[in-house]
Amino acid sequence: YQQNPKTHAVVKQLLAEGNAGELQKYFGSRMEFGTAGLRAAMGAGISHMNDLTIIQTTQGFCRYLEKNFSDLKKRGVVIGFDARAHLSSGGSSKRFARLAANTFISQGVPVYLFSDIIPTPFVPYTVTHLKLCAGIMVTASHNPKQDNGYKVYWENGAQIISPHDKGISQAIEENQEPWPQAWDDKLIDSSPLLHDPYAMVNKEYFKDIQKQCFYRNINKETNLKFVHTSVHGVGHKFVQLAFKAFDLSPPFAVPEQKDPDPDFPTVKYPNPEEGKGVLTLSFALAEKDGARIILANDPDADRLAVAEKQESGEWKVFSGNELGALLGWWIFTCWKNNNRDTRAIKDVYMLSSTVSSKILRAIALKEGFHFEETLTGFKWMGNRAKQLMDQGKAVLFAFEEAIGYMCCPAVLDKDGVSAAVITAEMASFLATRNLSLSQQLKAVYDEYGFHITKASYFICHDPKVIQQLFDNLRNFDGKNTYPKTCGRFKVSGIRDLTTGYDSSQPDQKAILPTSKSSQMITFTFANGGVATMRTSGTEPKIKYYSELCAPPGNSDVEQLKKELDELVNALEKHFFQPEKNKLQRKTE
Repeated sequence: YQQNPKTHAVVKQLLAEGNAGELQKYFGSRMEFGTAGLRAAMGAGISHMNDLTIIQTTQGFCRYLEKNFSDLKKRGVVIGFDARAHLSSGGSSKRFARLAANTFISQGVPVYLFSDIIPTPFVPYTVTHLKLCAGIMVTASHNPKQDNGYKVYWENGAQIISPHDKGISQAIEENQEPWPQAWDDKLIDSSPLLHDPYAMVNKEYFKDIQKQCFYRNINKETNLKFVHTSVHGVGHKFVQLAFKAFDLSPPFAVPEQKDPDPDFPTVKYPNPEEGKGVLTLSFALAEKDGARIILANDPDADRLAVAEKQESGEWKVFSGNELGALLGWWIFTCWKNNNRDTRAIKDVYMLSSTVSSKILRAIALKEGFHFEETLTGFKWMGNRAKQLMDQGKAVLFAFEEAIGYMCCPAVLDKDGVSAAVITAEMASFLATRNLSLSQQLKAVYDEYGFHITKASYFICHDPKVIQQLFDNLRNFDGKNTYPKTCGRFKVSGIRDLTTGYDSSQPDQKAILPTSKSSQMITFTFANGGVATMRTSGTEPKIKYYSELCAPPGNSDVEQLKKELDELVNALEKHFFQPEKNKLQRKTE
């Protein structure tokens, strides 16, 4: 008797063919459980997402939580899922979520399992709102359609950080034999431990985000039109509800993309970060309905891309850094207008990750609030925000260049639903001043200094070459010396978060946590440029992020762009050395 006939048949077929190579692919190594949980293709074997690996992962997670929380059986966990499904292996986010729920319930742990698809931010919201021990979201966000993932939140409502990933990973290793009745997910339907938070969260979340609604009267009257796409994911219904909560007329939904479809038929990659390719249908609908602004969520609705029609008739897709600048300016301005007590500003914070634009730092310096940078990833911003909030500070906003925004203290992770509706209110307000988003962005740069960014990556499948490339940077002019120049550009500072070295600190030790397992070096240049080179945790890429920060008053944008282009060319030529290292360029 086999538990999943589809994956069983695949393995049986490979055995019959004696296909050792494929079997090695399926069973050679277990999926790595890291701080981002799991992410892999759905399919047979321990290297893929399937019924068995979900059961094993949840058994390990359950044991780890029992060890950490004496009141786990009183408080419980929340589980949500997106709309992904994989016909050939029978895997789907909903099935995985039910199997995970069954695992916890079999151990007497209450489970708040959403009865329908939800945006990822609803899981951290529920952890915080109901004071639960943990949360699980079954989603692969904007990955290709064959993938799925298992994302984990701790009791503080933020994604897990080390050492929890190692602890959970070890517990998974120790609990691989499925417990009795592990496969029988029908058992949960009659269990008194099963709760459905769907209706409650759909009410409370939209009540909570209204604390960020400041111009209801403008929203009611605006004649600005918006197009929204959920790119075949979960976002449609929730963005419609968010607009309603802010008294905005509902956005026009791209009809071919508004309903969840695990095949993502109209896009090559379901990732709005890819820019114009994903937005083709949105542009067409906006032209037809006379909408000036497009809001696009990724399939699990935790990210947001925004495009605006310019005077010229061209569409401008804002980068994550540009939208971060606009939202940071807007959220601070709203805070300032609503807090007449000037002393309160000393407790106000904004965060962004080290590879994102430093525009918030410039705004904070001029306005008098605090700015902090964290390591890459919302897990760090969420955890730091919670620490600050526990000390009585107000964390107004956090963002990352990969189009992730945290605009609402009720969710300590990126949230594309609240970001979409707050962007719509900002645009509606600006329209009453006859300003577009692009014009306001220029005004922000005029006031706080232009921040121009450029990021890209090289593909490299050989870890030895990557290691060599970074070793070369650490021993550039002889042993243990970093580069003093990059082409014609003088290097004024170096921070190496792999080794923990920081030339700007009195003791030369970096303040941010260091990690020997990943490469990351940031160079500061005498001309106000900054460039970070890092390896990707999930892809065979060496990424770079560069920025030129000019002081206010330097408004020759074209000259600044030219300077940054030259800096990036020097970076590629002298530090990456693509020909020597046989690196493959990002294909536009």
